[in-house]
Amino acid sequence: MKAKKVVKFPETLHECIRYFADEERALDFMKFIRWPDGVVKCPRCGSEDVAFMAARRLWRCRTDKAQFGVKIGTIMEDSPISLDKWLCAFWLIVNAKNGISSYELHRSLGVTQKTAWFLLHRIRLAMQDGSFEKFSGRVEADETYIGGKARFMHKSKRTGKTGMVGKTAVLGLLERETGDKPSRVRCKIVKRTRVGDLDPTVRANIEKGSEVITDSLSSYYKLSDEYVHQVIDHAVSYAEGHVHTNGLENFWSLLKRSIRGTYVNVEPFHLFRYLDEQAFRFNERKDNDAGRFIKAVAGYIGKGLRYSKLIGQTEKDGGFLPPEAATAG
Repeated sequence: MKAKKVVKFPETLHECIRYFADEERALDFMKFIRWPDGVVKCPRCGSEDVAFMAARRLWRCRTDKAQFGVKIGTIMEDSPISLDKWLCAFWLIVNAKNGISSYELHRSLGVTQKTAWFLLHRIRLAMQDGSFEKFSGRVEADETYIGGKARFMHKSKRTGKTGMVGKTAVLGLLERETGDKPSRVRCKIVKRTRVGDLDPTVRANIEKGSEVITDSLSSYYKLSDEYVHQVIDHAVSYAEGHVHTNGLENFWSLLKRSIRGTYVNVEPFHLFRYLDEQAFRFNERKDNDAGRFIKAVAGYIGKGLRYSKLIGQTEKDGGFLPPEAATAG
């Protein structure tokens, strides 16, 4: 019997396209991601008594007679797009430092721009961290504003808009690197940058007793009761020893470069998705292209996003634990 040729897992985009062009290989990869122990289970009843229908690349559960594939119960559910295009899109977005626009993706994959836009938002959902682990050690906290400048708006839209009016406030937290653990970031859209908006969110995401470093914004003044609160006054200096927020300033520059340079314009009710995307790439920056790709694809399970929801509803969850969900300690 002729031995099956072992194919090396892709390390570049070119290799990714060639590797997943084989439909059987793409299905085997998604099967491994979905059922890493190798045992295919019915997503409805959990039964292992299933039969594979090779012609349709589906399984049939002998218990409840349902048919299912690797897409059901994931961000890919009900999508007619083939796995090779989905996986190529994953590779492109997780490894493009400045992101990839829907127009560029639609030209690259041969799908419509509307399809590419919807596909990218579903991949951003897979990239969402969703971790309930609080930050600890030394943590930077800083806020920024995302939105167009008034002087670039049409006269009818910029009337009365000056400074930060019309922009979206975003709070960021960065846990600094400790040992082999690289620094990581979380972002949260907030209504305003007042005490009632920033203080509860910081407490919900940082362990008590940690060192929190902020700028001189007065909204952080209450943090000293449970944290070692260090303040850097940017009117005086930008760093005094380890007291600075330069880590977050670096992240803000990467975020705004992707928005201004690649996406050009982001609607406020979709902004949290772009924050998830940039936070994922930042947190996984120490990994290689293949590693980031696998981690992103692994996040596709148990999530779903309908087009009607995408265009008709706003979502409040931007990656942080809400203050009411914070656990004691």
